Amino acid sequence: MPWLRMLVASAVSAVLVGTAAVTTVAAPEPRAVRDGVHTAGRVKDAGDVLRYSWPGVYFEGRIRGTGVGVVLDDPAADYDVQVDGTTVATLVTPGKTTHWVRGLRDGVHTVRLVKRNDTPWSTSSFGGFVAAPGGAVLARPAARGRQIEFVGDSLTAGYGNLSTSRDCDGEQLARTTNADVSYGALTARALRADYQLNAYSGQGMVRNYNGGSPEVNYRTFYDRALLNVPGDVWQNPGTWRPQLVVVHLGTNDFSTPLNPGEPSDESLAAAYRSAYSGFLAKLRQRYGAATTLVAVGTGPFAGHVEHVVRERAGAGDRRVRYWPLDTTGLDHTGCHWHYSARDHRLLADRLTALVADLPIRW
Repeated sequence: MPWLRMLVASAVSAVLVGTAAVTTVAAPEPRAVRDGVHTAGRVKDAGDVLRYSWPGVYFEGRIRGTGVGVVLDDPAADYDVQVDGTTVATLVTPGKTTHWVRGLRDGVHTVRLVKRNDTPWSTSSFGGFVAAPGGAVLARPAARGRQIEFVGDSLTAGYGNLSTSRDCDGEQLARTTNADVSYGALTARALRADYQLNAYSGQGMVRNYNGGSPEVNYRTFYDRALLNVPGDVWQNPGTWRPQLVVVHLGTNDFSTPLNPGEPSDESLAAAYRSAYSGFLAKLRQRYGAATTLVAVGTGPFAGHVEHVVRERAGAGDRRVRYWPLDTTGLDHTGCHWHYSARDHRLLADRLTALVADLPIRW
């Protein structure tokens, strides 16, 4: 693993592209958007819109008719629009708009909207799906019985995974990041599970990339729905009860040398192990004894993660597992030496196989 070449995301700006026409029209009449869509993501329900920040948040709906509109207000993030399982448009920083997909066969269709990239400095808003004239929005799809939560950094977010070059500027990074083809999303779909990708590029368990922003770390943001709102707390509607949580944090803590004034290597290691243990304890308290916790270890932090898992297991936690991430065959050709789309597929296959052998109560 080329630890010293992992870089953090930069702010980006871009234009709108897509295969279907985009028009700006009035939003639908205020209504409970959540009533018409299924989502497992961390959203703040404002009635007429759902607000969110994390990458990979997705919304699923059903319509009858020849077209569907997607109501959005987002100046920062990119999206894929999928109809009946096929991506029909990619929306780049769409702003405030209703994107229409027209010319569908008259009948019942499934529609899915997914946020491709991580934009923690911004709040995204989704105003629901609307049917073309003569059609109707139908009852939302049922939630899946299986749920998986993925906790991580840029490697989990799918940072630059579609890039054809390791050298990327901010524009290239934003356009080539797609959380929907990250190892987490691929694993969840293989297991027919709903999922959350609670990933934040550049953040570590106790130390961020190159020691940046030492006043915060991943744990500062974990409880939030809106990452750019200090003190925000996501309110679980009671439907999010993951049977599996996968934690992949440590790359940013250890991938760069310590800077002058930072704690020693020994102090960093001790702080990391303590924080990691506390984080697993928090997950255990939140989700209960039946949830399986998988802690990922690789590179310079592998031994620390294994140590924490061994301690927890020794103290009686029977549903915590250590996953020594196998990097064999990974090419790291994503932006700034991150996982490529091919790497994510390989990791998803390996994680899916691991999960198949775990005594998870689905």
